[in-house]
Amino acid sequence: MKRALFWGIIFLALLLESRISVFGMSPNLTAAIAYYFGLKNGETKGILFGSLIGLLEDGLSGNILGPNLLGKGLVGFFASFMSGSFFRWTPLLGMIGIFFLTALDGITVFLSRTVFELMPTSMLNATLKIIAAAIINSFLGIFIKPRND
Repeated sequence: MKRALFWGIIFLALLLESRISVFGMSPNLTAAIAYYFGLKNGETKGILFGSLIGLLEDGLSGNILGPNLLGKGLVGFFASFMSGSFFRWTPLLGMIGIFFLTALDGITVFLSRTVFELMPTSMLNATLKIIAAAIINSFLGIFIKPRND
């Protein structure tokens, strides 16, 4: 049952990413899921689940495999450090953490595609999309808390 729920949430996030728009900008819900798994389950499972989500996203996008795999894996890894070992948990820390990790994912994906493919969009447009996705995701940081909190 848990496994079916897990896959259902991932596919729902992938579907909603393409359908939801706030002022013409879409959230990066898969980065939020990778953040959640890193925060709740530690670095090993965070990297594993984040990379799995990224691989699935890369496979469905039709582009090269790797940019989302790397980006979501990094999000899962770095989110694990926010679970109370270095920082004292507050909702503001959650907002800041998911903001920067979503931006890290966007920058990683953009730079990977720029280096290994053609530049997918202009630098200004990419910056605006990355910041908008990070702002939208930052509101989820209030509700996603580490396991030990």
